[in-house]
Amino acid sequence: MKTKVQKREEINKAEAMLKANNAMVFVNFTKVPTEDVRKLRREISASGGSTLVIKKRLLNVLMKEKGIDLDIRQYDSSVGTIFSPKGLEEASSPVFKFFNGLGGTDKEAKISAMEKILGGYDLSSGLAVDAKTVMFYGQLPPREVALTMVLGMLVAPLRGFMHVLNEKAKQA
Repeated sequence: MKTKVQKREEINKAEAMLKANNAMVFVNFTKVPTEDVRKLRREISASGGSTLVIKKRLLNVLMKEKGIDLDIRQYDSSVGTIFSPKGLEEASSPVFKFFNGLGGTDKEAKISAMEKILGGYDLSSGLAVDAKTVMFYGQLPPREVALTMVLGMLVAPLRGFMHVLNEKAKQA
């Protein structure tokens, strides 16, 4: 059992992470192989984020101290917290890819793995999001890819029009 000083140190560590980041994603690491969890931690840290496993009660104490209206105890399982300085969209993508890959090709195993995504919290806007929203954000392409897709949709009619004009010029 941890002493009060050790618990306070954990809360201080979580508080420092909370100040440095803009979003949190909550996941359940129960029955996930250790090597897979390490792989997820490496992916998260490569994108500038960090992970923290802390007791729900201690995280709840920190949330109340910071005025965040979110009860972590609503989740039945143990909770791992993933912090992201870039926002909820950036944190959701590696989490979604990780848990989507855990299921393999079996549909039931994939659904079971996706249920390990519990929800999230956007610190910049102060909004709690459910697991479906985190999964939706995780499926979105990165910002650069989305912008390229939009640009392609805007340029396509112009290309078609230029092609028609070019063919008319060849006929004349």
